[in-house]
Amino acid sequence: MNKELTAIFSELFSTGSSTSPAVIFDAAMHFNAERTDPAGIAAGINTAFLILLCGQSHPFYQEAENFIARRKESATWRDITSFYEQAIDLIHQEITAVSEQDPVFLEHLHELKEWLVKDRHAHEEDVTAQKIWSVFFPEGTGILNRWQESIDQLRRKRTITVTRRNKSPITDPGKEILFTSNVLLTTCSSTASLDESPLSDGIKQRCLETNREEQAYWYDHPIPIGIPCEKNEVLYGLKGLDKAVEFERSRGNFTGEKITCVLSVSVTHRGLHHIAKAYLEEELQSLGGLKNINVCIITETDSQKIIHEILAPCAQRFCNLREPEDILEIIGVDGEYGRHYSFLKAISAFWSIFIDPAIKATFKIDLDQVFDQEQLVEQTGQSAFDHFMTPLWGAHGLDTSGSPVELGLIAGALVNERDIGTSLFTPDINPPEKRPDMDECIFFSTLPQAMSTRAEMMTRYTGPDPDGKNTCIERVHVTGGTNGILVESLLRYRPFTPSFIGRAEDQAYILSVLGELNERLAYVHKDGLIMRHDKESFAWDAIDAALVGKFIGDYIRILYFSAYAHILSDDISTIKDLVDPFTGSFISKIPVTVVLLRFALKAASFFSRGENSKGLEFIRLGARRIQSALDFTSTAPGALKIQYEKERTAWNLYYDILVRARQALKENDAFALDVHTRAQDIMNGCFLDS
Repeated sequence: MNKELTAIFSELFSTGSSTSPAVIFDAAMHFNAERTDPAGIAAGINTAFLILLCGQSHPFYQEAENFIARRKESATWRDITSFYEQAIDLIHQEITAVSEQDPVFLEHLHELKEWLVKDRHAHEEDVTAQKIWSVFFPEGTGILNRWQESIDQLRRKRTITVTRRNKSPITDPGKEILFTSNVLLTTCSSTASLDESPLSDGIKQRCLETNREEQAYWYDHPIPIGIPCEKNEVLYGLKGLDKAVEFERSRGNFTGEKITCVLSVSVTHRGLHHIAKAYLEEELQSLGGLKNINVCIITETDSQKIIHEILAPCAQRFCNLREPEDILEIIGVDGEYGRHYSFLKAISAFWSIFIDPAIKATFKIDLDQVFDQEQLVEQTGQSAFDHFMTPLWGAHGLDTSGSPVELGLIAGALVNERDIGTSLFTPDINPPEKRPDMDECIFFSTLPQAMSTRAEMMTRYTGPDPDGKNTCIERVHVTGGTNGILVESLLRYRPFTPSFIGRAEDQAYILSVLGELNERLAYVHKDGLIMRHDKESFAWDAIDAALVGKFIGDYIRILYFSAYAHILSDDISTIKDLVDPFTGSFISKIPVTVVLLRFALKAASFFSRGENSKGLEFIRLGARRIQSALDFTSTAPGALKIQYEKERTAWNLYYDILVRARQALKENDAFALDVHTRAQDIMNGCFLDS
């Protein structure tokens, strides 16, 4: 075992005074080997793990070791105890390996150990936190002590000098932008709620039949069919977008009949593919339909039609591939969030070539967000569509290192509904005001998140630098909604989020193109392009229910982002330099150690607060999911690398097909014209009668 690390853990999980800032969790105080209830056993295994990390000098070491050994004999607890036993070895192996390779890390490790073994009562809380973070969370060091300076420094780092603004920017957003969003559907929460629903008997019957299927996919907070209209975020978001377009019409910014909004529909049970369209039609009709939006929904079934009837024949004709379906199968909308996120960006290029050549860009919204047009105009002087018409979207420039960038992506920001009365420019993430929780003492992502929210998202082009003309802000920190990309940038750079990414799919998207040798693709920050985030006002139950899964997904994100960065570059320092501090904090030198410590300490915090059922669920679910992620990111089988390369090949083929099909259509090629007709037929069948 790594002696320096054991000494550190002995202090962090000490049996000493719990008031010392060096003590994160007093493991001995919470270790109870006598409890036999499931939550008590889970808490005991978790606490025993933290004790064993301290080494044999811990007074409860032997008792903790015996407790683990006894529980390992039980079929109920065998997998969980094996997970924790493996975790001890993995942590010490990783710390030892990184210490041997990285002298700076070794120095910080030694300094932390020396600091912690001092007289505990002499510890200074702020200094202790900084020294712990210097090892486990270096991206957070120094931020709290120089808050405004950190914001200003990051803003300077993100400043782009504009060398050429877009000569043909978006001028008619309603016609030139394909709006997109994702819908997550699941089966009815109960038969009683379905019975009370105004849905047709056919929908109800198919939903009940689907209930008997084995669940195929899991999402944070999918919408149960039969949920009351006022809690259905699909209806909420579409109604909000419909109202926003009507506002633009009143300002003369939109003279068309309707905008187009493509919804990818991801489902937990495959049988829902067959009723998704009918279900959404009935729900929208019950609210009186939509005046300003044509809604096109695409399920996994529809995406497969696109592959087999459009993309595969084109690949055979234009790319001389015999069985392209095996490559193209990665394209679709079910599975982890990264899959539908990539699809919703990529569909705009398909749309522009096969459906509507007027489309020049796509913009994704989340359906719990709305454009508060009156507030936008009052506080920024521009409506949503006005913001889209900026010549910065598609501009070219130089970053602070002198490297060229193409601002083909655009990103807005969010304001919480409760804050909009104060100002649109109220950050939706606030700096911490209390001592970090147990797991946050190891990894406190809220800190750089709050800082970068202010440095990037809240920047206003009201001063000399950045002025929004000659200089602007590049965005790295983006949200899942309020961002878009130009079709031509899609075709040139071909960005995507790997389908194994289940959280922060929005931030993973840009990682795929950071290795460009010439001009790199980047997001432009559009000040004032702000959507009101209303999740808490109508779906708080869904947020709370998703909390455990969200935490676990956050830990897996560290494993995936860290492994992914190593696949993208042999020297991840360049990537880190571009995406630190927030996105970069999930690319760790010691991802396994950080994840396993965060997991154990978060579980301990649940049990310490008496939230036993939540703690039990957290351990059962987390041990299984984290183990799977550890296996996937292990360098030995190289599963993540194999999957990434497969997906890169698929997306390259997808865009090759589109580029060649576009050229063939310009030449009036008979085959291309026939495919064009088939593509339109498929999409016409996906539009809702709303």
